[in-house]
Amino acid sequence: MHQELIGARRVVFFGGKGGVGKTTLASAAGWSAAENGARVLVVSTDPAHNLGHLWDRDIGQAPLLLHESGSGGSVTGVEIDPVATARHHFEAVARTVTPLMPEHLHGEVNRYFAAADASPGAHEAALMERMAQIATTRRVSEQTEPFDVVIFDTAPTGHTTRLLELPQLMSTWVEGMLSRRRRSERYAAALNALPGSEGDQDPGASRDGTIRRVLERRRELFLRYSELLHDTEQTGFVMVALAERMPLLETIALHEQLRHTGVPIVGAVVNRRSPADQGDFLAARARSEDEHLTWARERLPEMPLFQTGLVVEDVQSATGMARVADTFTAV
Repeated sequence: MHQELIGARRVVFFGGKGGVGKTTLASAAGWSAAENGARVLVVSTDPAHNLGHLWDRDIGQAPLLLHESGSGGSVTGVEIDPVATARHHFEAVARTVTPLMPEHLHGEVNRYFAAADASPGAHEAALMERMAQIATTRRVSEQTEPFDVVIFDTAPTGHTTRLLELPQLMSTWVEGMLSRRRRSERYAAALNALPGSEGDQDPGASRDGTIRRVLERRRELFLRYSELLHDTEQTGFVMVALAERMPLLETIALHEQLRHTGVPIVGAVVNRRSPADQGDFLAARARSEDEHLTWARERLPEMPLFQTGLVVEDVQSATGMARVADTFTAV
């Protein structure tokens, strides 16, 4: 699994329709790479955050060691919280901008950035920037050593493809901001050269220089991340599906979207295949499911619990819906 899905790559994304097992396969690939001696960081970008549930650990934004192999490899987990990430991002921006503004505007600036993380696209942009920082440095922070491999366990398809398109869009946006900033600085320099101007004492000069340096750092980050996403030797995307019509249709659509964005595709993994020689498999599976449902019922005693049965055919059209509805019962 390590060789086929990761190989010599340094950044690998696992994506697909919700519920197909992306977290399981991302973790399994990470474990396989660790058994081959790699230090692996598995990063969950899905707000549902199943990574901690899978490993039965309380994983957060700080790196948490999940597994150590006898070969010297390891698996470390991180769950990125988009809300907390956006809040941290705007707090950092406010700390940079506020000292550059007149003192009577400080309160207004702080109020603006305190509310900014609720603006449309704020969480998405902050999450993408956090992913870019981790992917390009293979570090969770400046204090940690770089990991050999970073595996991103991503959110369902639509959200993920948007995040992969954002670096190029943000690079273009920042370049536009820099272009306007450079024009503004040239105008300011021309005004300062006029007789009677304050010249270098202009309080806006320092502010403009700081803002320009911040924008340049962001532009460089987005450009590095965009280049990395298209690097066929360092990066790969693994599509995860089930052997069912809807997940496979979404996988085909995802394949076209990835080809359009230029992100290199490793392949597709069809998860949870039933064994060809079942024997007593289904009976054992049913007993295992009964045990899980008993466990859940004990923890949710007041919650109405229902179930549907496994049907042979792919579920499609009204006939398929009728088959599923016929199996619906209370537990």
